[in-house]
Order: sequence, then C-alpha cells, then structure tokens
Amino acid sequence: MFSLHNKSILLISPQSWGKMFLSKQHYAVELAKRGNKIFFLNPPNENKADQKETIEIISSDISPNLFLINHKIWFSDKIKFHAMPLFHALMKFHVNKIKKKIPGTVDIIWSFDLGNYYPFHFFGKQPYKIFHPVDEPLNEAGIHSANGCDIIFSITTEILEKYQNFSAPKYFINHGVSQEFLRPVDISKISSNPIHVGFSGNLLRNDIDRIILQKIIEENENIIFEFFGSYKKSQTNIGGSENAESEKFISFLQSKKNVTLHGTLGQQILADKLHQMDVFLICYDIKKDQSKGTNYHKIMEYLSTGKIIISNNVTTYKNESDLVTMTDERENNLQLPALFKKVINDLNHYNNASLQQKRIAFARENTYQKQIERIEQKLREHFIN
Repeated sequence: MFSLHNKSILLISPQSWGKMFLSKQHYAVELAKRGNKIFFLNPPNENKADQKETIEIISSDISPNLFLINHKIWFSDKIKFHAMPLFHALMKFHVNKIKKKIPGTVDIIWSFDLGNYYPFHFFGKQPYKIFHPVDEPLNEAGIHSANGCDIIFSITTEILEKYQNFSAPKYFINHGVSQEFLRPVDISKISSNPIHVGFSGNLLRNDIDRIILQKIIEENENIIFEFFGSYKKSQTNIGGSENAESEKFISFLQSKKNVTLHGTLGQQILADKLHQMDVFLICYDIKKDQSKGTNYHKIMEYLSTGKIIISNNVTTYKNESDLVTMTDERENNLQLPALFKKVINDLNHYNNASLQQKRIAFARENTYQKQIERIEQKLREHFIN
C-alpha cells in the first residue's frame, strides 16, 4: 500500500528557503520527519555576476533527511516572457543536470510552482506528480503549470476551480500549522493591559491595505501593535518590494510609540511571541492580494493561540465567524476600523473560554502532520490508477 514514508521527494518551491516559513517549507519539514528524503528546490539564484551555471545540494540544519538545492542558470529567465519554447528547452537541460545531482531515484515530484518554470514532463513518466498551488494563479503560466500532474491539492476551492479543465483529481486541503505553535494555552486569560495586537507577515507586500491599517493604529493609541516579519529587503526570503510607498509605510510604523517591529523571527520564537498576543489583525486589499482574500497561512497559527482574529473578508472562513471575525464587504475594508473597535470593546465575549477552545481545536485538527495524512489517503486512492 502506498504511503508517504521513506520516499525520495523533489519539492519545487517558488520561494527560497529562509527564516520566514510558508506552506512549502512546512511541508518539507514534516515530510522529512516521516523518513522521506526531501530535496527542496529553491528558485534560481538571481545573481548573474559571473554568468556561470551552478548547482549544489547542501544539508539543512533542521533534519538529516532535508536537503536544499541551490542553483543558478546561465541564461536570463526573462527569455520566458519572450520565447517560452526556448526558455523551456534551456530549462530542460538545466533540470536534467539537477536530476543527475540527486542521489538515487526520485519517487515524487511535489510542485508549488506557479511560474511554469519546471513543467512536469521534464521529469519523465516514472515519478508521481503532485501539483499543489497555494497561491492564486494570476496568469496563463499559473494554469499551464498543472500540465502533466497526477493529482491537484489546494488551500481554496476558488483555486481548484481554475483547474477544472484538467482531468487530474482535485482536493481541498487547508493550510496547516506546525508543531511549534501547539502548546498549552491559558484560556482563562482574556487580554493584557494594555492590549497587544499581533500582525505577522511580510511588511513589504504591496497588497497590505496600508491606509486602513494606519487608520486603525492611529485611532487606537492605547493599544500595542506588534508586527512580526520582514520590513527590509535583506530580511526576506519570500519577496516584496522596497519602494517609495513601502518605505513611507515602514517609516510610519517606526514613528508610532504604540508599534513594535520585530523583524523576521525563527519559528520557535515567533510561536512564543504570537502566544503572548490578545488579538490578531489581518488587513489586505483583496483587489491586490495574491490570495484574493480566499485564505491565509497565518490564520492557522493565530487560531492555535485561541485568541480572536479580526480580518478583511476571507472566503474560506465565511461561515466560521467564531474562528475569524471579518468584514462583510469584499470591495474594500472601510468596515474594518469599526469592527476592530467593536471587538476590542467586548473582548470578554470574543476571547471567552468556549471560543478559545473552539479555535485551538480547529488548529489542532489541521496540523501539517494531519494534512499530510489526508493527502496520503487521497494518494492511496489514486496512486495505482
């Protein structure tokens, strides 16, 4: 019977390995814990100073079963936008060199790639091919990335619907939460004095609704807002832009006495800090948002603490107001400042023991370990076919 144990897995990620963990990194860690040999393929190094192709496989400091593949292509990836057939021809040669560097036979290709950098046909017929989009496919490349896969998993039904023309079976698997966040919680604690509000994520993202977020901070000077995540390009491994708007936003945050910027933290320290928060805030402009307001990885981490989440509209949790308290409006976040004040003024209700227990229980039912077990079950149903 097929199982996700003791396999050799090439995991393809559009974001590099680094301190800030997304779904790709978490899956890599949890799969390695199950005895699988995980080869985490970072995106190509953009440093073209010497125009020399390089490929190296290095051991991670997390698990003896987890290896990182760092590589650089000798040609410009901009060819992709002008001559895709040529780009793929060059990439196929490059991928073949990567395959030769990986010891033994790869059993599974597990791709989170939405850029169509590594079409599944590059890897031949033998490996089982999992396509796992956890971000919204924003262009044709994102759709074509599914060509040749055996099965599709995603964190929203909206994303799965984008692949309805593909014959591969499709399944919703929610975001997960890692073990670092699962710890005893004092559900008798309603809030601190002053109240501490947490916001985790890359502060260089252009889809943050900066205007509304600034309004909430300015209107609640007696509340401490703690930000966890990169606010300088040097701190991030998951993208973002340093431009005039982002610099102005970061300067605003740094100028406020009721704001603390923690920068990028390791998973254990981040978990420690989030469990000290009383309230969590999510504030994205879904018209710009890469997830289109459908789901966010951070929600599971927040839920693990039991504390209330105040958010812009998130479709995955639209019928789960006890888990995520959100605005009704999807076109804008004009309701969010008033909703924030409403919740803050009634934390005895929103953080009562019953609601905290419900949130914690939901997070514990969605650990990465359990999500992998759910994926494993679906693979068992389809692997032989």
